[in-house]
Amino acid sequence: MRSGTFLNSKALTGLRLSWCCTVLLAIAAAAPAEAAGDDPAADPEKGNAAPQTSLTLEEAVSLATDAGDPSVATFDARAEALSSEAVADAQLPDPMVSAQVVNVPTDSFDLDQEPMTQALRVGLRQEFPAGQTRSIRAGQRNAQADAERARSREALRRIELETRQAWLETAWHLRAADILAQSRDRIEQQIESLQSRYATGGLNAQSLLRSELELSLLDDRIAEHRRMAEQARAALARFIGSAAYRPVADRLPEFEIRSTNLETLEKALVNHPEIEARQSMVEAADRGIELAQQAYKPKFAVEAGYGLRSERTDLASIGVSISLPLFTGQRQDQRHQAAVQRSRSAQFERDARLRDLRRQLDEALTDWRRYQERLALYERVVDERAEQTVEASITTYANGQTDFAELIRSQLAALDVQIKQAELAARAGKAWARITYLVGES
Repeated sequence: MRSGTFLNSKALTGLRLSWCCTVLLAIAAAAPAEAAGDDPAADPEKGNAAPQTSLTLEEAVSLATDAGDPSVATFDARAEALSSEAVADAQLPDPMVSAQVVNVPTDSFDLDQEPMTQALRVGLRQEFPAGQTRSIRAGQRNAQADAERARSREALRRIELETRQAWLETAWHLRAADILAQSRDRIEQQIESLQSRYATGGLNAQSLLRSELELSLLDDRIAEHRRMAEQARAALARFIGSAAYRPVADRLPEFEIRSTNLETLEKALVNHPEIEARQSMVEAADRGIELAQQAYKPKFAVEAGYGLRSERTDLASIGVSISLPLFTGQRQDQRHQAAVQRSRSAQFERDARLRDLRRQLDEALTDWRRYQERLALYERVVDERAEQTVEASITTYANGQTDFAELIRSQLAALDVQIKQAELAARAGKAWARITYLVGES
């Protein structure tokens, strides 16, 4: 796509050289010659130090996903906890051991007095939950664990989205500030060169004051873009730390999406981690219905005992206990109905969220298309018209048909075109990032 760069370097270079050279020639013809040593100073922010490695968008995303964000680790820990609970829920209840002294006479507490006295009776009891309760409950926990794992993947995807948006926001504001700063220095030098004309009466005060006002407004725009860039860097530092304060590459990568057809892209939404998480919660709720159905079945327990007697033969016993779910109207029926409603609620939440994601995809795809159209328009028409306007202003100024303030305004309009192009490229990149978040990498 053409938004891979902030602006067309060849066209901008020609534009700058054209109006700079013409303006300087016009000034040289109309004003006293400047001193030979009055050479424009370089941008002090550039310096002569070796530049640091630029932070690319791909590197920023890689750093963010490898940073081990706590939001991702939170869901991973929850998934591990639920998986462990699933193993525990699949097991039988712990057996119960009992020890008793049975049939002791209360008049003497003599263990040998009565033949039915058991000096020690040891029992063992094992309960068995109703039906398939254990396996169903384990399956429910595993479904909940799958939901947490899906939420972990969604958190990772969101980190990628927010990192991309923060990087793009940083890049375009820095680019805009750089464009304005470079042009501001040149315009300031041109205004300074006109001071002698004003001193000799060759330039009226209104033109000079208007030009200085435009320069002050340009300073304000530079400060605002730098403020916005620092805010975006702070958002980026949330995910990649100090690496966010490295120089940002002034070129955007080539953005591509798998399709521009909404119906085709919508098919991928069912595989979005958030939808997968909600689908897992639907499955967990369905397991809840099955679990409620098991309550209609009896649960039972097996118990065995052995009693020791001092003078007679020892006694052994074995038995089975069974629950009788006879009156289900106020307990089992109500719990089953509650489980059904929970399942319906989970399905409605999944369907509602899927609709929200479809809306977001439609909006992001619309933004992508329209930003591409506007970028193509700027590259095809607007850039050329801005350059022609500057050249026409230079010509009319050289012929004395317009004032210097009008010339400055035409140059600022050309700057606005460059900045708007950089903004549109970043906005297109953000639309691509949202589409990628929703449908995944192509």
